[in-house]
Amino acid sequence: MESLAFTQLSTAAIAGHSLCQLRQSKISHKGASLSSGRSARGCVSLSTNLRKNSKRFVVNATATEGAARPRPGEKKGFVEEMRFVAMKLHTREQAPKEGEAKPAPEMSMQQMQPTREGYLKYLVESQVLYGAMEKIMKEAKVDSYKVFQNTGLERVDALSKDIAWFKSKYDLDPPVLKEDGSGTAYATLLTDLSVSNPPAFICHFYNVYFAHTAGGRMIGRKMSEMLLDSEELAFYQYESDLKELMEKVKENLNMVAEGWTTEEKEFCLKETAASFQYSGQVMRAIFTALPEHRA
Repeated sequence: MESLAFTQLSTAAIAGHSLCQLRQSKISHKGASLSSGRSARGCVSLSTNLRKNSKRFVVNATATEGAARPRPGEKKGFVEEMRFVAMKLHTREQAPKEGEAKPAPEMSMQQMQPTREGYLKYLVESQVLYGAMEKIMKEAKVDSYKVFQNTGLERVDALSKDIAWFKSKYDLDPPVLKEDGSGTAYATLLTDLSVSNPPAFICHFYNVYFAHTAGGRMIGRKMSEMLLDSEELAFYQYESDLKELMEKVKENLNMVAEGWTTEEKEFCLKETAASFQYSGQVMRAIFTALPEHRA
C-alpha cells in the first residue's frame, strides 16, 4: 500500500474514516481490487478529541512572546507551521515521524463499500465546496485574496467535465443535494469565515487544495480502479506543472501571513481540526452506507 506520510499535507481532505476504509478494505469491481493487511486502527478519529488535539498542538506550536525558541516551522514560513499542525493530527501509521492522533475504531466492511453513485455524489458535493472558494477569491472582499485568483489549482471546471462524463458513460444524473448536505454546509461555513475570520478561512483554503493534490489524488486513483474502469477524472489533472503551481500558492500564503498578528496566526492554526472534519464529511459521500451528519 502506498505510504500516507507525504512531505506535503496529504490527508486533510480525506479525514474521518474515508481514507481508513480504503486502506483496510478489499473490494473487487470488474477485476480491480484494493487490499491491505493493515488495520483501520491506524486511522484518524474525527471525534471531539480531534479538536482538543488541534488546540494542544497549536499551544505547542505557538510560542509566547517571552519564549526564546521559535514556533515549529516558523523559520520556513507560515505554510510550514500549518503543515506541522496538520501532520500532528495524523496517526503514527499515517505519518510515522510526526503523527500523534489517536487511532479511530475499526469499521465494518458494510461501512467501507464505495459505490459509483456515491462517488458521483462526492464530486457534486465537492463542486459546491470548490465553487464557494473560487467565488470568494474572485469577489475578493478581503484584499489579500486577490493573489489567490487563477492559481491553476481551481477545480470547478474539471468537476463539471467529470459530472457530465458520468452521465454519458454510465447514464448517471447528478444527485439533487440536500440544503444541509456536506458540501453546502462547508461552503456556507467558508463564506462566513472568509469575511468574519480571514486567517481561519485561509486554513481551510490551504488544507482543501493541498490535500487534494496528494492524498486526494491517491484516493482518485483507487476509485478509478474500482469503479471507473481505470478512467482518470479531470478532477485529478492539472493543466500546468503541479509543483510549480503549489510553490506559487505557498509563496503567496507565506506573504499574506506575514501581515498577521500572532493571535491571527493562532486562529488559523486552531482551525485545522475543523478543516479535517468538514472535508471528511464531504468525502463520506463515496461510502453510501455511512450516514452524513454536520461537523
